[in-house]
Amino acid sequence: MVQSHNNLFRIQDLRRSYAHEFCGDGPRVVVCHALLRCKCHIVAGFDKLALRKALSATSEKAKLSSASQSLTVQSCIYSITVGVGITEISHRSADANAILANAKSGLCQLLDIPESTGPEGYEILFLQGGGSGEFSAVVYNLISVWVGEQVKALGVDGSSAEGLQQLQRHVQQELKMDYLVTGSWSLKASQEAARLAGAQHVNIVTDSRKHRDGKFGVIAESSTWTPTLGSHKPAFTYYCDNETVDGVEFRSSPDGHNLVADMSSNFLSRPVDVRKHAVIFGGAQKNIGTTGITIAIVSNRLLPPHASLASPELLREVMQRLLAKHLASAGARIAGQHAESNYKAFLLYSALDKSSVYHVVPDKSVRSRMNICFRVKGGDESAEKEFLKGAESLGLTGLKGHRSVGGIRASSYNAVPIMAVEKLVLYLEDFASRST
Repeated sequence: MVQSHNNLFRIQDLRRSYAHEFCGDGPRVVVCHALLRCKCHIVAGFDKLALRKALSATSEKAKLSSASQSLTVQSCIYSITVGVGITEISHRSADANAILANAKSGLCQLLDIPESTGPEGYEILFLQGGGSGEFSAVVYNLISVWVGEQVKALGVDGSSAEGLQQLQRHVQQELKMDYLVTGSWSLKASQEAARLAGAQHVNIVTDSRKHRDGKFGVIAESSTWTPTLGSHKPAFTYYCDNETVDGVEFRSSPDGHNLVADMSSNFLSRPVDVRKHAVIFGGAQKNIGTTGITIAIVSNRLLPPHASLASPELLREVMQRLLAKHLASAGARIAGQHAESNYKAFLLYSALDKSSVYHVVPDKSVRSRMNICFRVKGGDESAEKEFLKGAESLGLTGLKGHRSVGGIRASSYNAVPIMAVEKLVLYLEDFASRST
């Protein structure tokens, strides 16, 4: 009990000090929103059941709120209108259509997605295959759009042998896909494009490794980029908004023709200018739902007429809808989540920067709010094993870095509560004090 009270006092002191650092002498609205959501846990005490649940800091999936878990269980058991479980109803039924419509409506409200059926509007697709599946889908579909535009511009008859040869020569000479390679996932996407269409058609606009001794961890100034220029624009410009492996995040969306964004790992964590993009996609499992569903937001001008999916993943879409509803009710919607994400990242980076025991991997200018990547004692293997072992003994799990880079990685997705981040901050301070 004494330890519980000591931890509670430390949390309160931490909040006062970090809130002052975060806001200075200015207004503290963003911090008030962030702290309000865990007020009930402070009253309950630091070591109550809510905090005995492990902080799952893994980058693989979203942490679900207890409300979402409860409502999802209810959805499995029954549907309000027909009295059967969500996994039992027909995917062509009115109930199924209502689930899809509600999910789309919630996302349109959260991200201010234009709902027009004209070319200025967007379609929301619920797909399978994960974010990696979209590496291929983007190439196939947007090259097709580009080729269609070239046929019209050239005035060729694609059905004749002569017209087809002319079109093929034009494609070989002019087709380009622009990729901003800023981490492991955008690199994989560019490699998939090269595999499918040929490396000669992939233009690497920037490769962060060339600006940091062969390693990711920075985004070069846009003045150094080499986008496709000339009379023919690229089929698309591709970037990964947040790189989970390397802890790198764009501060704002880059410019580019037919801009495509992989937002798998920071989806719904901040406002997005949807109208600037041709395609936004992301696996839902990190910030908005569970594994098995991919959300794609696609400009209507790129889409042919299409029918609904043959068998949509209704249960997973229920999960995604519930998390979207949870975010929509949490203060000022995306603005509130943005403030909370910023505050959680501020807590962690502040604790890391205050001790020489830790070294944050990416450059400060591009540090991810979602994936905090760092090393302990310069990457000392025994020290990092000791750190992970001590963390797991406190219920702080999933902190091991990606197998390709090692180190430590704390992932603070939307549903990870501030109290869990504060618990990790206390451990960071304690470990540092014992290691210096």
